[in-house]
Amino acid sequence: MGRRPFKCYRYQKNKPYPKSRFNRGALEAARVACNKYMVKNAGKESFHLRIRVHPWHVLRINKMLSCAGADRLQTGMRGAFGKTYGTVARVEIGQILLSVRARDVHKPQVLESLRRAKYKFPGRQRLCVSNNWGFTKLPRERYEALQAEGRLVKDGINVKVVDRTVLGIWRDAHH
Repeated sequence: MGRRPFKCYRYQKNKPYPKSRFNRGALEAARVACNKYMVKNAGKESFHLRIRVHPWHVLRINKMLSCAGADRLQTGMRGAFGKTYGTVARVEIGQILLSVRARDVHKPQVLESLRRAKYKFPGRQRLCVSNNWGFTKLPRERYEALQAEGRLVKDGINVKVVDRTVLGIWRDAHH
């Protein structure tokens, strides 16, 4: 892909320009970089890496010939749907690309692995530390309080909060 005009290299809302879409190769390179550093420095069983965007968007190309006599072989823009060229993940500004779940003792390794992974993407990427417990939607303090009350039920890598109100107890008894 050749150099595009300067306006293509900024974040632009709802436009499929290079900085608003990441191809499958960039996502895989970031995953490999993050995974390799974490396995080497924290251990294979001490973290869980999740890729939060998926390359569903299919790019297509309408190849044109540029040799002598090509005008007899081509049809111009007739039937110009094109062949598949690759897949990309379309992303919004501020969208989360990678998430790593690990214990607090591995926080420096997680931040370093994500720092290495962010260089695989075009543009400026930002690292942030979540206040939630693991991949759940519960803040740490609320998770620990609910766990002490015995109101959490495991649901894969997530948890469900059990309703212990009068209505919840009645519902459990009658269903």
